[in-house]
Amino acid sequence: MGALTGVVLTAFASYGLGWYLGLVEGNFALLLFLAVVVTGVYWLAERFYFLPQRRQAAERLRLSHERREAELARQGVKGDNVDLAAAQQSLLQQPWWLDWTAGLFPVILVVFVLRSFLFEPFKIPSGSMIPTLRIGDLILVNKFHYGVRLPVLNTKILSNHEPARGDVMVFRYPPQPSLDYIKRVVGLPGDEVAYLNKQLSVNGQPVAKAPQPDFYDSGTLRYSQQFGETLGDKRYLTLNDPDRPAFIPGAAEFPFKDRCRYSVEGVVCTVPEGHYFLMGDNRDNSLDSRYWGFVPEANIVGKAFFVWMNFGDFGRIGGFE
Repeated sequence: MGALTGVVLTAFASYGLGWYLGLVEGNFALLLFLAVVVTGVYWLAERFYFLPQRRQAAERLRLSHERREAELARQGVKGDNVDLAAAQQSLLQQPWWLDWTAGLFPVILVVFVLRSFLFEPFKIPSGSMIPTLRIGDLILVNKFHYGVRLPVLNTKILSNHEPARGDVMVFRYPPQPSLDYIKRVVGLPGDEVAYLNKQLSVNGQPVAKAPQPDFYDSGTLRYSQQFGETLGDKRYLTLNDPDRPAFIPGAAEFPFKDRCRYSVEGVVCTVPEGHYFLMGDNRDNSLDSRYWGFVPEANIVGKAFFVWMNFGDFGRIGGFE
């Protein structure tokens, strides 16, 4: 079993290293699920087979020691100095291959349940959601807000809230579902979303937009125009780069693209049923639904709601809209 376990652990380590080096396309949810299954099998084997076997061996040692002591006493010989407790403890001790599998099962199971059904941490890798979220923000995502989904398969098994306009949502990137993206929901199924001349409108109604002091991005050392927007009951800030044109260059082919009309002024899209239209708050520096299309309901991961750490700026910690 030690050799087999070594092979299994090496396979997990090799996959993780290959993922880290970019040699394979990783799927953490699947990897964590497999870890639960493998360590769970070892845990069951330990509880119902290996541990009873070790206990029986320790009991046989105790009985053998007592018989030997009795025989020596019958012969009038003083008993030996064997440390029975230490010998039994040695027999009861888990071998390394069980310590690294069955011993880790409870911890891995708790992480799996928390991550799959309750809250999942993410790190913001890009500036597409500035100023709401900054590069390096470590955020929490509520996995059950939009309903309970099966791990790995992402199939909804229990409904909860429906996505609302203005929500900050984490989802599986439609062109490459193994990647998680984060954007703001601006269009619900059936909505007509227009982004023309850098003005967002939903169903023909312009979204309220109020000028704010310019935003200074220390990463790019540039100032951007900042606006306060109100969408539904959400109030948040957005950025615009006055040097960027309004038209959408390089939009990819995507399902239901015929529902979008592109022009030099921007884009107008009618959101299909079961889909959502999402945009980044950094409007001129965000690869979002304007470029790659609608987000299917099946791709939803959860609602982002809290920055729990930013090691470069502790003041970032807190909730956000």
